[in-house]
Amino acid sequence: MPAEWEEHEGCIMIWPERPGSWPNGAKKARQAFREVIEAIAESETVYLVTGEKAMESARNAFENHSNVKLFLCQTDDAWARDIGPTFVRNQERKVRGVNWNFNAWGGTYNGLYATWDKDQAFAEKFASTFHYELYDAMPFVLEGGSIHSDGEGTVMVTESCLLSRGRNPELTKEQIEEKLKDYLGIEKVLWLPYGIYQDETDEHVDNVCAFVEPGKVVLAWTNREEDPQYAMSKACYEYLIHEKDAKGRDIKVVKLPIPDVPILVEPSDLEGYIFEEGEDMREAGERLAASYVNFYISNDAIIMPAFGGENQGSDERAAQILQSCFPDRRVITVMARDILSGGGNIHCITQQIPKGE
Repeated sequence: MPAEWEEHEGCIMIWPERPGSWPNGAKKARQAFREVIEAIAESETVYLVTGEKAMESARNAFENHSNVKLFLCQTDDAWARDIGPTFVRNQERKVRGVNWNFNAWGGTYNGLYATWDKDQAFAEKFASTFHYELYDAMPFVLEGGSIHSDGEGTVMVTESCLLSRGRNPELTKEQIEEKLKDYLGIEKVLWLPYGIYQDETDEHVDNVCAFVEPGKVVLAWTNREEDPQYAMSKACYEYLIHEKDAKGRDIKVVKLPIPDVPILVEPSDLEGYIFEEGEDMREAGERLAASYVNFYISNDAIIMPAFGGENQGSDERAAQILQSCFPDRRVITVMARDILSGGGNIHCITQQIPKGE
């Protein structure tokens, strides 16, 4: 599995539609998605997946954009990272996808939808349409947001997610690690204990920690000891500084503070949702899992979530830290609260396709 900073052929995204995730016809969400798509399309092709009902909206938004290719396919929601193929590449630079078993982040145990058959079928549909061979990892449950690769044999995960009873309860930790090694071509798995507080994916790693180069990561952080995130991030930090990667390097940890002011669901945010039976529902006062680690690395930029308002200062601080980590790329910020309210952020709605044959 290549690192995300290696050259991309393109990026998969899905035009938002699900009324239980994106209220009021997804109007605000689509504006935020559009800004992300336009930023990525400056340097790589965006394969924008859309259902029939949303096709007209997508076509109107991108009809004059040569680097955005529309692909008709119905999905259950817009989390391309988790339902798309995870792409791997061999020494001859041939690219293939891995088709994991998707069960809506927990299946009947604690999944967020009652049904997920369209999301489950998506990776195979995309791969066949665009002529990528697939490794079939069924019935092993995994989401793309639960793994992060350095491209040199090391992948990071969180114990809270991969050891969740809703994923692969019949497998031991060691057996899960072997599955990752088999399908991702890696040598070492780093098991962070936790992710971001209140992350409803059982704490995906891509919201708490990301490689920025081999041997170096950014870790979501807070100095506020009363914040529930403090103990979680501290445990991850202590783990990382005592570990080595697959090449035997010590791991340098750059602390990337979370927003200064926690982002909560306001009563007004609940207007306009239409929830299906069995679907996870938002509640007023609920804390959202906001983190600046949930950025996307495009061919020439870092597309970073920003939240504005009381967090303008922390937005600017995060952009400066990421710019220091990626001096050869621009940092583009996108106001992403309307993505966050759907349950994820910029990295969650993107899935890179590495350059290759």
